[in-house]
Amino acid sequence: MHQTIQSNTVALAPQNANHDFVAPMMTSLELVDFINEDRKAKAYAAGMSFPCEGYPKLMHKNFLAKVPEVLGATSADFSADLPDGYGRARRGYSFPKREACLMAMSYSYELQAKVFDRMTELESKPAAPAGLSKLEVLQMALESEKARVLLTVQVEAQAKKIDSLENLFKEGMSHVQFCKGLNGVNVMQVGHFLERRNWLYNESKSGTRYRVAAYARDKYMTEHQQEITPHGKEAFISYTPILLRKGAVRLYELYLAGELPMKKNWDGLHAHDKAVRGAA
Repeated sequence: MHQTIQSNTVALAPQNANHDFVAPMMTSLELVDFINEDRKAKAYAAGMSFPCEGYPKLMHKNFLAKVPEVLGATSADFSADLPDGYGRARRGYSFPKREACLMAMSYSYELQAKVFDRMTELESKPAAPAGLSKLEVLQMALESEKARVLLTVQVEAQAKKIDSLENLFKEGMSHVQFCKGLNGVNVMQVGHFLERRNWLYNESKSGTRYRVAAYARDKYMTEHQQEITPHGKEAFISYTPILLRKGAVRLYELYLAGELPMKKNWDGLHAHDKAVRGAA
């Protein structure tokens, strides 16, 4: 069997039966580089130069000569054309994990362990689809970059939203006080808007005494109670709807989405009053 390898990077073997895993391959060129890097590191650690008498440089042709000695007749099954520095095909091998480890072991058990660890690491990484054209690879890279940029924009937008809320929301605020800080919001209509969304309900015929509805209670809003004693009249409990932080976040999201009631003369700028005054 004679394979053609397009580059001296890790090649890919055919997918297994469940199509979820692609076994990594290591070429003879990669193994030679791997062995030489190991020898270089040991030479430098010993205070020697590389190559030297104790740590000679392994040549690819010498490695090729050793393959049939180690793998025997099966070595032909792993024959492959590998590109040289000019992209021209040259004789070589492409090994799966077992054979790569056997070749490394023929030099030392330590190298075998290192190659085994390297191949195991490659097995844990998702493999790129085989047989892609350069255009398809570029398109994949472009889509990946688009996704990265989109994520960056979303993170920046979220950071700005959090910063705006930190400057705008204070514990104990009513929905009216909060919306007064949002540029362009028709504050007079916000109560009716929240009533339609089942955050509030009216307990008076005049439609001015809002209470927090069960849907929004302790989720988006709560109530402050106060006993009122009018002169010459019976005391009664007054309820004031108070916005919770989660409710402020939701209102701000509705504001950015353009769903809050807005003034007719709104300038189209989504900002809070402090930001508007600062820009002015």
